[in-house]
Amino acid sequence: MVIVFAIILAALVLFATEAVPVDVTAIGIMIALLVVEPVSTMLVEWGVLESAVYVLRAPGSEVTAVERGLSGFASVATITVLAMFILSAGVRRTGVIQILGRKVGAFTGEDETRQLGATVGIVSPISGFINNTAAVAILLPMVTDLAEKGKTSPSKLLLPLSYASMFGGTLTLIGTSTNILASDLSARLGRDLGIPELHAFSMFEFTHLGVIMMAVGLVYLMTIGRQLVPARIKPAEDLTSEYDMAEYLTEVVVRDDSPVVGQRVGEALEGTDFDVDVVQLIREDAVFLEPLGQKVIQAGDVFALRTDRDTLVELMDVDGFDLLGDVAVTDTELEAPEEGHNLVEVVVAPGSFLVGETLASANFRQRYDTTVLALRRGGAVIRDRMDRTRLRVGDTLLVQGATDSIDRLNNNRNFIVAQEVDRPDYRESRIPVAIGIVAAVVGLAALTPINIAVAALAGALGMVLTGCLKPAEMYDAVEWDVIFLLAGVIPLGIALEVTGGAALLADGIVAVAPSLPPIVVLGLIYVVTALLTNVISNNASVVLMIPVAVEAAVALGANPFSFVLSVTFAASTAFMTPIGYQTNLFVYGPGGYEFMDYVRAGAPLQAIFAVVTTLGIALFWGL
Repeated sequence: MVIVFAIILAALVLFATEAVPVDVTAIGIMIALLVVEPVSTMLVEWGVLESAVYVLRAPGSEVTAVERGLSGFASVATITVLAMFILSAGVRRTGVIQILGRKVGAFTGEDETRQLGATVGIVSPISGFINNTAAVAILLPMVTDLAEKGKTSPSKLLLPLSYASMFGGTLTLIGTSTNILASDLSARLGRDLGIPELHAFSMFEFTHLGVIMMAVGLVYLMTIGRQLVPARIKPAEDLTSEYDMAEYLTEVVVRDDSPVVGQRVGEALEGTDFDVDVVQLIREDAVFLEPLGQKVIQAGDVFALRTDRDTLVELMDVDGFDLLGDVAVTDTELEAPEEGHNLVEVVVAPGSFLVGETLASANFRQRYDTTVLALRRGGAVIRDRMDRTRLRVGDTLLVQGATDSIDRLNNNRNFIVAQEVDRPDYRESRIPVAIGIVAAVVGLAALTPINIAVAALAGALGMVLTGCLKPAEMYDAVEWDVIFLLAGVIPLGIALEVTGGAALLADGIVAVAPSLPPIVVLGLIYVVTALLTNVISNNASVVLMIPVAVEAAVALGANPFSFVLSVTFAASTAFMTPIGYQTNLFVYGPGGYEFMDYVRAGAPLQAIFAVVTTLGIALFWGL
């Protein structure tokens, strides 16, 4: 038990600080648990220990520690989540959400109330049937464009988008990976502990309570929340104004006597110690974008540069450039889709290989043939020495590039392009098929004995066989960091239960409140889980808290299933920090938010949900 608690403590620190990616931490947990038994057995043989240490199984058990430790990879939860990623991608590839977005934009116009109502009213029900993380990734560009066209601050819409997706995730079993994991844990504990009340969730097991929570949440966002969510980003005419790039974008012309004439752009400008990026090259009537490194500089060439004033003065003196008067480089010049120029915001997605890298170490410019003009992290905009800044999930890059380069970013799961990009490859003819497949998966799981994992896998196969997805896209659709996170943390819950750690923690909770009625303890379980989820991964908090909640219910003589639901709902609604839930990170950069914005807008909502959820569970499932 001591060993397991030590592993948990180390995991909590790593999850909270994200010193390494959460999926790497999860795999480290799994390995740590797997090596305890063989290492301790070896130490017994050497005479160092008196007996071997078992954390994943009881001594003499027919199931080996390795089988239990690796069981997360074969878990129903892991397989179901994997299949749901593929189903969500199949729907996304049809373009149905983008079509919906255009219709919504025509309805809302410049009315902020309509924009907010449409945003939260659409994402919630959608999130009940495709993974809510995927729903936000799909809808984020639509909402950003909605704000831009309606002259509304995107900050007023993006945080509600994230919150509303969490409401929707509570509607069905497949709304979020948290629900699927909790269902699997409930069924396993029911079998292992012989508790008949514990079972796997049905598709609509808690939909009635989810609808109530969604309604309460939407009312909050349209009233109190609307006042508490700040307008961090002011509506701007263009992105260069929004990022305050006036002092950092300029045009220079190469003089006839310039020493760089005849040199390549990569050697003369981009390969120096100057903090400068060449945005585009204008030669006579032609405009050239990346790749520019191999272009030979000629006298009279005009370069659009990103740099600060001090560097510009030094650059002009050393390289023989002249400033082109009072020319202002704006969106009009940088973004001309008809000429193949685009200026967009790109969000670093969870699981992106860029996390922990710098633009320089990742060779971003060369890899994607685009130029990063600025970097926004929450409310802070970085324009100087961006190539030295280590990137984080949720960082937003202001990127300029050719249409095909932006298309490559848009098709890359490492990024979320925060503006709508015209996609001629949407398979609109497959819209009825994709929606029908999702409906069939839901129907099979809800109305027949077919397990949700089987139904979801069949649906994923159907997406490929019907042409909604290509085979290669199926593998690209899976967020493998989430899969490895689930596979890594599931054994931790097993170890917590096997070693008696869950029972010990539950006894502590019951001992703290011996005279409190079960409904108060149920609410306490919700609050503890919610606070934990706001700091670490929601899936990790479910794995840690469900065994504790079940043991607490048994100690109180209460309904253990009600306590499992309390943990499930609390872990699905992390409103108070940007790191508490992936969707909060998605909107952190594009919304320009600060950490306290989440606390200010999310804490009252978290408190309201604690009360509503606890009362709702007590009413519908009893104590």
